[in-house]
Amino acid sequence: MADTEAELERTRRSWNAVVPAHASHRPGQAAFLAEGGSTLFGEELALLGSVAGRSVVHLLCNTGQDTLSLAAAGARVTGVDLSDEAIAGARRLARETGIAARFERAEVLAWLGAAGREGRRYDIAFASYGVACWLRDLTAFAAALATVVRPGGRFVLVDFHPFAATFAPDWRHRAPYPTGGAPLELDGVGDYVGAARGGLSPGGFAEGVDSFRNPHACTLYRWGLGEVVSAFGGAAGRWSVERLEEYPFANGERQFDRMRTLPGRRLVPPAGVPSLPLMYGLVAQRNSQ
Repeated sequence: MADTEAELERTRRSWNAVVPAHASHRPGQAAFLAEGGSTLFGEELALLGSVAGRSVVHLLCNTGQDTLSLAAAGARVTGVDLSDEAIAGARRLARETGIAARFERAEVLAWLGAAGREGRRYDIAFASYGVACWLRDLTAFAAALATVVRPGGRFVLVDFHPFAATFAPDWRHRAPYPTGGAPLELDGVGDYVGAARGGLSPGGFAEGVDSFRNPHACTLYRWGLGEVVSAFGGAAGRWSVERLEEYPFANGERQFDRMRTLPGRRLVPPAGVPSLPLMYGLVAQRNSQ
């Protein structure tokens, strides 16, 4: 097995292992969505605009709560994720809520290549929160994405700011700025839903699985913000970057110690720690060529 294939397989197993732990903290999610709740934050909604009547592909969709929120807003949505357990959970959530969406299990670059060859086209491609770090080739991603987004369509990305990755949980500045897609092996995907203590469970939080330890390592890739933007700016004229936003807060996820919670499940540094960018948003339009 090639090194890249081995990395993807480890990562797939790592996500499969953590999905049940994440789900254990969200017992009310199906009822929340079925009753009209949405798991999307205001930043995603502002960048997406109206999705009613639009075809949307939601890449790295995890267990589908955001996918179904888009579908409930009137979009025709396909969700794609590497994890078998995540896709199984997404399909189960769709059945439980009665919200229609399509879910497909695949590695994102492989899926984009196949979808492009099949002639599948979408008005909007969307991805959020922990996206760039799982992409081993940003240039290939931007090029492949252009084959499935219609001219005039958009790619909308909301992600955690790479500058935040230079800090330790206690806010000490400990690591160089991410660059070059350098692989980084971790012990495994963690139970960030449990650590968020409700920040990622708008339908209600439960203690669920305690002290989760992932038996499978995973590999992520370290990219800087400029590299993400440049991948679209340099994609052979197929994309135009329309908007880049930086946000001094993190939505839902408690990445650091002593974070303060603001309305809307926004998390900011504690008193005494200066404001810094914790998320960013990108909108790129698909050109006609």
